Amino acid sequence: MTAALEQALAQDQLRLLYQPLVDLQSGAVVSLEALVRWQHPDQGLLAAHVFLPQADAAGMTAAIGLWVLRRACGDLQAWRRGGQIDLRVAINISPSQFRDPGFCAAVVAMLDECAITPGALTLEITETALTEAGAGCDELLAGFKARGLTLTLDDFGTGHGSLSSLKRYPFDAIKIDADYIRNVVSDSHDAAMAKSIIAMGHNLGMKVVAEGVETESQCDFLRRNMCDQIQGYFFAPPLDATELHQLLASGRALPAHLLRMHRPPRRLLLVDDEPNILAALKRLLRADQYQIFTAGDGPQGLALLAQQTVDVIVSDQRMPGMLGADFLRKARELAPDTIRIMLSGYTELQSVTDAVNEGAIYKFLTKPWEDEQLRGHIAEAFRVKEIADDNLRLHLEVRTANQELAAANRRMEQLLLEKQRQISRDEISLSVARELLQHLPLPVIGMDDSGMIAFINGAAAGLFRHSGALLGNEASLVLPELFPAEADADAGLPHRHLADIDGQRYAVMCYPMGEHSASRGSLITLSTVEADR
Repeated sequence: MTAALEQALAQDQLRLLYQPLVDLQSGAVVSLEALVRWQHPDQGLLAAHVFLPQADAAGMTAAIGLWVLRRACGDLQAWRRGGQIDLRVAINISPSQFRDPGFCAAVVAMLDECAITPGALTLEITETALTEAGAGCDELLAGFKARGLTLTLDDFGTGHGSLSSLKRYPFDAIKIDADYIRNVVSDSHDAAMAKSIIAMGHNLGMKVVAEGVETESQCDFLRRNMCDQIQGYFFAPPLDATELHQLLASGRALPAHLLRMHRPPRRLLLVDDEPNILAALKRLLRADQYQIFTAGDGPQGLALLAQQTVDVIVSDQRMPGMLGADFLRKARELAPDTIRIMLSGYTELQSVTDAVNEGAIYKFLTKPWEDEQLRGHIAEAFRVKEIADDNLRLHLEVRTANQELAAANRRMEQLLLEKQRQISRDEISLSVARELLQHLPLPVIGMDDSGMIAFINGAAAGLFRHSGALLGNEASLVLPELFPAEADADAGLPHRHLADIDGQRYAVMCYPMGEHSASRGSLITLSTVEADR
């Protein structure tokens, strides 16, 4: 395998495909994930999961990762030159790459070479990589952020990351793993998990991306719950550069009804085992311009609910295989936001009463019905649903505003943390410099910009041991021998002059500070001068 992979790199057998990430607010493609493939001469196109574990075992991960980085940056440079100036590219980082202390510098060098701003590249890092990095994780992440790179926590929910650690990590976005999206419409537990991740990400000031989105119903669930971006075959599979260019040039975007804050049409589900009843109800309600779906029994209705979002359900009670009350109970579990009405000529009082008391049924209406009364009850059910939707929409709008505020606070916290790290590094550097100067055999005196003595090393303290207290005093008063009589007091010390101290001649050198740093004041050094023979 090692030899085969080396040959693949040498003979350019690797391929880079790109899968779009689509914004659920604008509907546009905003980013791309770079996915490596191997065009094997005998086995065809191999997915990453087929060969990357073997590549890692063979020590080839770094070489493949560098190839991906170089190719992705080159493609991004070409797209930006072609007018896609806001496009971003994400690359996946293996645990070994993440732990490599030289990887960050290699990324920055590649971006500089391709004239790409760091914010255009996103590094996707898994929870596994964070766990394996151990105590050095925070420092590695801080290094990436200090260089302006965007960070995404990939496959969230599959690793061992804790909420407390997620709070301190400087990620810009998290990706909900595809395992939670696959059954998000039909499984209440997966739906609750997805909602929780979205809310948590927003509260931490992060964008949330859902990967593995394959159906319109999944996309509709995500946009209703304020997910920020989607990725998956529903919009586009991984594409080669030519296919991607065609997609971007076409301006393809999500349809308006799948965008956040979109108000959809009123959707009604009619469930009855008698076709003539369904036909009569559709004729009666046609003028109300509902989007009407029909099912012949409870199981068909549940199957439809798993694929399609509806607002109001009208169901018969006596149906073969599953009573209406049982169907509406299961419908409540599957789609708790729906308004559920029973319309039946058969009344089993206990079953209906139990369903009403459990909240599975909003109203019970009898057959035969009075047309205008039935239309009024259904219209009222939609109004109740829309009031609930409006309240939710307002809540989500507030949450969006809070997300933006949380993101700003998070950026400020990261900036403050970096400043604190810089101050700590500066303090260490200052301590090293002070210790070095303290042990220097050459007398050294530091003055602030007002002429006060701020530092004096051991050699200088020994030389001026009879001069009394020096620190905090004006240098020209306590050390007049360093200031020639002809010097202009306002101009300070001349750059170089000679002074006699305790019978020894010294060359006094003055170095103004601040030319190459934020320091102020001046530094004085004294070196002995041999007497003329």
